[in-house]
Amino acid sequence: MTSPLRLSPGPLPAAVPAADALADPRAGGILTVDLDALAGNWRRLQARLKPGTECGGVVKANGYGLGAVSVAHALYRAGCRTFFVAQLEEGLRVAPTLPADSRVFVLSGPTPGTEPEFSAARLIPVLNSREQIDRWAAHARGHPGDQAAPAAIHVDTGMTRLGLSDAELAALRADPGVLDGIAVRLVMSHLACADEPGHPLNAAQIAAFDAARPAFPGVPGSLANSSGVFLGPATHHDVARPGVALYGVNPTPGRPNPMAAVIRLQARVLQVRHVDAPATVGYGACHRSAAGSRIATVGVGYADGLPRASSGLIMGYVGATPVPLVGRVSMDLVTFDITSVPAETPVRPGDLIDLIGPFNPVDDLAARAGTIGYEILTTLGPRFARHHVGTGWGPAAAAGGGTGGGATERT
Repeated sequence: MTSPLRLSPGPLPAAVPAADALADPRAGGILTVDLDALAGNWRRLQARLKPGTECGGVVKANGYGLGAVSVAHALYRAGCRTFFVAQLEEGLRVAPTLPADSRVFVLSGPTPGTEPEFSAARLIPVLNSREQIDRWAAHARGHPGDQAAPAAIHVDTGMTRLGLSDAELAALRADPGVLDGIAVRLVMSHLACADEPGHPLNAAQIAAFDAARPAFPGVPGSLANSSGVFLGPATHHDVARPGVALYGVNPTPGRPNPMAAVIRLQARVLQVRHVDAPATVGYGACHRSAAGSRIATVGVGYADGLPRASSGLIMGYVGATPVPLVGRVSMDLVTFDITSVPAETPVRPGDLIDLIGPFNPVDDLAARAGTIGYEILTTLGPRFARHHVGTGWGPAAAAGGGTGGGATERT
């Protein structure tokens, strides 16, 4: 099979210093991403795994909304070599920017007709059904004389989503020749309830995965997601696939977050209103402000990923002072009652209010909005100026150094 080498940039460049994103007059909101904190989270997870287990990194959904290329580079600098994306297009964006000793798995596998693109980009498909296996094997056999085509095999152990069914796995055991031409690099499954340590499905899935692995002798196994890492060695196998924990979301709900915060989300104040007489605020007149209130209007809304369902529920911060969101979240604007902000630190147009920050982590905002941190991160809109700080180099990173700096991007 013709498999051109992945374009390799050699050693990854350090982040390029750029103008301070906070000074960007175009941005209604600022998303600051701490790449050193992200790399530290990867190291923290790697240290938690049993000896011999490799910690990969899931960078799907544009690196959980934070910029897939920047995130992948930081993880690579920290020591990560195995990456996971959801779709072919994501892999085509990320893989060419990584050095050749990395590998990128595509979780959804190849859709019909895309097999040559996988091979050309040296992306490794995760084969989720007998139909995908047959197409990938036919693709491999269509290029005689070349090496077998690498792939991962996904076995469903209880999610009832992607993955080989029990019947498909049994048929594969009965006729292993269907894998001729395929170099199976990984066998994997996915935990459905890892964030609930006591859920009986965890033990059932571990047992089912252990029972399936002999069908692939000598092939490394992968089961643990972010929360699965914290279930203990029985889930660790050979490769772990943490995602959201890398980005600072708590993988152990109900317990203290073992991960460092990675993002700070700030909204820019456009106008401050002093309410002279009782008045309603926003669409539907669903909030009434008392006389003497001060209302700050900021330039973000549900078009930027702030859930409309969070209307009247979430809290912003001006420094250490909490300021409640009042009225409805609209497409481009939202309003905060800043009456409690001390007069000696007045809020003015151009100032920033923290939506996610030191006093209100992403999990808190998600809980108030009735959702989860995954959704908050992955729906952050393209109008935020994304400001990446740090590089991923740190005391535990591979030798070779690197320089600091920050870079601003709009994605």
